[in-house]
Amino acid sequence: MVARLLVLLCLASALAGCTLAGLRGHAVSPSPSLATSAPPTPGITITPTPGITITPTPGAPSPIPDGYRVRVPRLGIDLPIREGIVQRDVEQQQTPEDFAFHLPGTALPGETGNSYLYAHARRGMFLSLWDAKVGDLVEITTPGGRSLQYEVSEVRPRVAPTDVSVAQPTTDERLTLQTSTGPSPEDPRFVVITRPRAP
Repeated sequence: MVARLLVLLCLASALAGCTLAGLRGHAVSPSPSLATSAPPTPGITITPTPGITITPTPGAPSPIPDGYRVRVPRLGIDLPIREGIVQRDVEQQQTPEDFAFHLPGTALPGETGNSYLYAHARRGMFLSLWDAKVGDLVEITTPGGRSLQYEVSEVRPRVAPTDVSVAQPTTDERLTLQTSTGPSPEDPRFVVITRPRAP
């Protein structure tokens, strides 16, 4: 279900917004190249685009509760995390600023699996993610004050919008961060993969 949702929403979400000058002199999109859906509700079918139906998978992971934050100290990233909503992010094309969003259906930070977060490519949000390097510290703080520390293991600056492999479930714990590189649905996504930092 996550793969089908990603293909659909990668193409739809880049339509939402204007371009702005990036740190490297090229245009970047203020909206992520990946929008998300509302959390699965048993017995409800979500239809974000005419002719395409997404049926929630029973037993899908829970939405992320309020109180989580993502920080990348070297890059100046410090954002609260919220759950993505398909009606807002895709249909209404009004993804809020000043937040990172959790892709519904992916693992929660600290759990086994792939926790997937995305945010606008704007200053103060995930634009500085373009400067991520292997070894950078990424910290998630939980509502209870627990600190989950991850280390960047891969930087993928040009992931095709139809490549959903980066959001697939995994058997290990990882945190994937994503932002856009341009305003068009055909523009690649910028993806950073992190894994738990050794104590």
